[in-house]
Amino acid sequence: MEVSVIGSSSQAKICKTELAYRDLRFCFGKNNDKSKILSRKPNSVCFESQTARFRKARLRFTLEAVHSEAVLESKSSTGSTPLDEVRLFVGLPLDTVSDCNTINHARAIAAGLKALKLLGVEGVELPVWWGVVENEGMGKYDWSGYLAAAEMVQKADLKLHVSLCFHASRQPKIPLPKWVMQIGESQSSIFFRDRSGQHYRESLSLAVDDLAVLNGKTPIQVYHDFCASFKSAFSPFIGSTITGISMGLGPDGELRYPSHHKPVKSGKITGVGEFQCYDLNMLNLLKQHAEANGNPLWGLGGPHDAPTYDQSPNSNNFFRDHGGSWESPYGDFFLSWYSNELISHGNRLLSLASSIFGDTAVNVYGKVPLMYSWYKTRAHPCELTAGFYNTASRNGYEAVAQIFARNSCKIILPGMDLSDVHQPRESLSSPELLLAQIRTACRKHKVQVSGQNLASGAPGTFQQIKKNMLGENVLDLFTYQRMGAHFFSPEHFPSFTKFVRSLSQPELHSDDLLAEDEEATESVHTSSDSNIQMQAA
Repeated sequence: MEVSVIGSSSQAKICKTELAYRDLRFCFGKNNDKSKILSRKPNSVCFESQTARFRKARLRFTLEAVHSEAVLESKSSTGSTPLDEVRLFVGLPLDTVSDCNTINHARAIAAGLKALKLLGVEGVELPVWWGVVENEGMGKYDWSGYLAAAEMVQKADLKLHVSLCFHASRQPKIPLPKWVMQIGESQSSIFFRDRSGQHYRESLSLAVDDLAVLNGKTPIQVYHDFCASFKSAFSPFIGSTITGISMGLGPDGELRYPSHHKPVKSGKITGVGEFQCYDLNMLNLLKQHAEANGNPLWGLGGPHDAPTYDQSPNSNNFFRDHGGSWESPYGDFFLSWYSNELISHGNRLLSLASSIFGDTAVNVYGKVPLMYSWYKTRAHPCELTAGFYNTASRNGYEAVAQIFARNSCKIILPGMDLSDVHQPRESLSSPELLLAQIRTACRKHKVQVSGQNLASGAPGTFQQIKKNMLGENVLDLFTYQRMGAHFFSPEHFPSFTKFVRSLSQPELHSDDLLAEDEEATESVHTSSDSNIQMQAA
C-alpha cells in the first residue's frame, strides 16, 4: 500500500488513511506521551514516523505541491460559510523561542506549519516574551529567535498574529527579564501582594505604571520602547505576514488582577479568589482615593471579611448573596476603586499600542478573561476579585468595551469551547451567559470580538467552538490553542481536521466526514516548496 501526494500544475490530491493518521507524529519533546513513539530523549525535538511499520506496510508519505492559496473544496457549498471568512488561526507553542533566542522544536514546527497550510488554516499566533527579548538589560533587545520564527511562517505562506507578553509563564517556565527580577529583589512593591503578604512575581503591579521604578523609567515607558523596537525590527513583516498584534495587559496577558494564581486542588471547586491590593503602591492609591472621598478609614486596606483564594462565597460575609458587604456603601466604594484602577491600566496600555501601531496595516488586540465561576450568584465574586465590578445589578463590562472602542482595538475572549452543561453544578458557573454578556457590551460599542479556546478537553468542544464562531455574533478571528505533541496526536488531530472541514461544509452529514476506516481525498491548492519530503527525524 502506498500513500502519496503527487503535485500537478494546479492542485494536489491527498490520500488520507487511518494508518497515516495513526503513525504520523509531530514530536515536541514530551516524554510522557502514552503512545510511546516520541523521542527517547527528554526535551529533544523530532518529526517522527514509525519507520519500521511504514516499511513493513510499504507506506510512503510524500508531498510534492506547488501554487496558490490553500482552499478546501467541499462536496457541496450550498448554504456554507467559506473558511476564509472564519479566519482560523492556531497558536504556536508558548516556548517556540527559547531563552537563548533559538527556535525550539524547529523541525516539528516547520512540518506543522505545512500541515496547517494544507488544511486551510489562515495563520498562527506567536507569543513574544519580554523575558526572552529584553532579558539581559533594559533596552538590550534580541529579536533574532522571533525573526527566525516569522521567516518560517512567511515561508509557509501563513499569516502571523503576534502576542506581546509582558508577563511570566509558569509552564513552560519563562520568567520576567533578569534585570526586572533583580530590581524586584530589593523593591518587592513593584509586584502585586495579597492579604497574607505573598507577592505575585509574574507581572508588575498596575500601581507602578507611571512610577519610575525600573532604573529611572516607568513600566509604561519600558513597554513603549519595547513595542517601538518590535515595530522597527519586524517592519518587513508588518502588514503582510503580521496582520495582528495583541498587547499584553496583565497576568497571562489578560486584563485582570492575579486573583486566582494559586492552582485549584484536584477535585475542588474553584474558589472566589483574593483581592490584590496590598502592595505599597496599591495601598497608597487606595488611601488617596479614600481621603478624597472623605472616608480616610476606608483606605487602610481591602475588605476584612472577604474569603481566601479557594473558599466559597458563603464562607465569609463579603460575597454573601443577601446582606453581603459588597452591597454596602463601603463595598461599592472599594469595588468601584478596584475596578477603575484596572480599567485605567488597560486604557493606558491599549492607548500605547494604538499610538505605536496605529499607522500600520495591523489590527491591535487586547485580551479579557472569562471569570465564569460563581456567575449565577448575585455578587459574581470571581469577577470582583479579578477587577470586574460586574454583579447581578451592575454591568461591569460596559467600561471595558468603552476603552477598547476608544483606542480602536479589538477584544479577545477565551473560553469559547466551554458550555454550561459541563460545569460542576455546585460552582454555580455559566461561561455561556458571561460570554454573551461581554459580547453584547462589545456589540453595543462596536468593538470586534475574537475568540480562543481554553483547551478544556470537555465533550463537545468543537461543536461549542463552532456555535460561537458561526452564530449571529460573527467573530473577527478564532485562535485554536495550542500546537504541540497533543495537537498532532492521533487522538486529537483527526478531530481538529474534521472541525476545520466542517467550517467550510456546515451542511455535510456526519457520514460524509472522514471515518477512521476509510480513505478519502481532498483537493487542495497549496503554496509549498515543491518536492517536500516528510521523513523521520
